[in-house]
Amino acid sequence: MNGTPDERECLTASYELDGPASTAQKMAERICFDQTIEAEEGLLPSSLQSEIVGHIENLQPTSGGRYEATIRFRGDLLSGDCTDLLNVLCGTSSLRGNIKLTSFTMTAGLLSAWRGPQFGIERIRQMLAVPTRPLLCGVLKPLGRTARELAELAAQFVEGEVDLIKDDQNLVDQQWCPFEERVSRCADAIAETSRRRGRPCLYFAHVSGARESMIKRATRARALGATGLLIAPGLTGFDPLRSLSSDEGLDLPIMSHPTFLGALVDSEKGGLAPAVVYGLLPRLSGADLTLYPAFGSGYRMSQQDCLSVVEECVKSLGTLKPTMPAVGGRIGPERLSELKRVLGRELVVIVGSRLQKDPAGIPAALRTFHRTMCERDARSG
Repeated sequence: MNGTPDERECLTASYELDGPASTAQKMAERICFDQTIEAEEGLLPSSLQSEIVGHIENLQPTSGGRYEATIRFRGDLLSGDCTDLLNVLCGTSSLRGNIKLTSFTMTAGLLSAWRGPQFGIERIRQMLAVPTRPLLCGVLKPLGRTARELAELAAQFVEGEVDLIKDDQNLVDQQWCPFEERVSRCADAIAETSRRRGRPCLYFAHVSGARESMIKRATRARALGATGLLIAPGLTGFDPLRSLSSDEGLDLPIMSHPTFLGALVDSEKGGLAPAVVYGLLPRLSGADLTLYPAFGSGYRMSQQDCLSVVEECVKSLGTLKPTMPAVGGRIGPERLSELKRVLGRELVVIVGSRLQKDPAGIPAALRTFHRTMCERDARSG
């Protein structure tokens, strides 16, 4: 146990706790033990216990009778995986129900172990030849269509001027739409239609699954022409996303999908803050784009929640590249100006099933989106 806590690398986390002050103090002390030795006092020598157990750095009131506790953990509790990072941040404490992890930071030495996005916003924009405006992404859905039908839909998306296309997260390897046939047909249709229009479009194939299946799917998707990967870390865990992101043999941008992650944030007093789940964790794990629900879309996301995710995606974070935020939730063209004004130009807008009902047809409906995306406003211009 060499060095003092101030001299070691450390992980610092912030939590929202119930008041009054005495209750919050006791809970903060409980977190210090739960997230380290997970035992009562007195089982270790006092000198060793003071080194291992977390340290409360600050406790202050916030709003609604809640308190914010800032707790520092020694860095050598971590091995460098996302698994043990999450376990130290909010493992046993997550079982208590009234503790919310709102943010965390790492000192430079710890942060250097995280590679982050391989491509990042700048390179994604370079690949698409779109330097400034928000990006438009179409979704291949609904589940039940054949691979041929999805490929035809993909071609219409490209004709409508989308920049990106992603599989729906429900597309896996169904018998009526096998993985290899779907990826091959869609990749070919997107590549051919992109050549005709004279501008590239990236295709993110969904590869989530068990570890062995995911590696196999990612490798095959690349060979079949996919130019990106879609992964749902709520289903697979964040470490597999990190592994695929750092695989130089794949060398493909990765989009993180939020399915099942909502279970971590959909609580008024407990769980993890949206900024952590949709912003910081995907970025640390290597997601080049991270998808999450837009405010006003029927999901439990406020405007401030969305802004907090954007901040975690694009703020300076050691040598890590920024991650592109992507918002979805049955967004129509009438919402684009508001989303651009509030969230800024470093943004992907996801469009899916709603536009498929437009009587003008998919390409025409998408061109309306595209024209609005290209309009300048006070913040995105």
